[in-house]
Amino acid sequence: MPELPEVETTRRGIAPYIEGREIREVIVRQPRLRTPVPDDLADMLVGQRVGTLGRRAKYLLMPVGTRTLLWHLGMSGSLRVARLGDMPRKHDHVDLVVEDGAILRYHDPRRFGFVDWLQGSPLDDSRLARLGPEPLSPDFDGDRLYRLSRKRRIAVKPFLMDNTVVVGVGNIYASEALFLAGIDPRRAAGRISRERYERLAEAAREVLAAAITQGGTTLRDFVSGTGEPGYFAQRLNVYGRQEAPCRRCGELLRLATLGQRASVFCPHCQR
Repeated sequence: MPELPEVETTRRGIAPYIEGREIREVIVRQPRLRTPVPDDLADMLVGQRVGTLGRRAKYLLMPVGTRTLLWHLGMSGSLRVARLGDMPRKHDHVDLVVEDGAILRYHDPRRFGFVDWLQGSPLDDSRLARLGPEPLSPDFDGDRLYRLSRKRRIAVKPFLMDNTVVVGVGNIYASEALFLAGIDPRRAAGRISRERYERLAEAAREVLAAAITQGGTTLRDFVSGTGEPGYFAQRLNVYGRQEAPCRRCGELLRLATLGQRASVFCPHCQR
């Protein structure tokens, strides 16, 4: 599933090809996505120019004219740049063709993603209004984690993955951040000190920044907006490595299930 670094990598990859360009054509091959493609999509987009792309959590925001499109990649979606003459593949559901012939092409085998109009401002839209701060912003720190975790019995990993606490720290990056911070993902969120939460917040920022630099993590078929794979998978310390030796101490990594998600950790390095 594309997480925050993958979505940010996509934003950076497609921006040079569509920002400031006029949309000349909209092609909808499959309107039945998680949210049906708006009936007025082509009428509202053709002839309008694309503004500066934004991102909020795992959502891409695309200003077009006086309105904003909201994209979500779901479990298996991707936005890639194609050119006129590039034949669509199976599961290429939506094309936006801009003035110089570039095509923004939405591909989604499982159709769990969507493109829809933003309802008002990001503060008003029900899909965005209750989201926590961005993990790379000054609003996210160990003090916030400590305050929100008091008296919470939930394990720290699903607590960190709660989008009302902080956005975009999904399964991969939560696992890696907890390893760097030396925290057992099974430990109750309310039983972790402020000092350790400071380390965890810093570890989360470090992991996410590194993943963005590396172009995301290639799991299954993720590629960036220009078709490049992500290379952060080569730097994973624990995610997907159950029963492998810990790269820090050599002890075998263990697997636990937390919040119905697989969680790999080192029983020696994480406590």
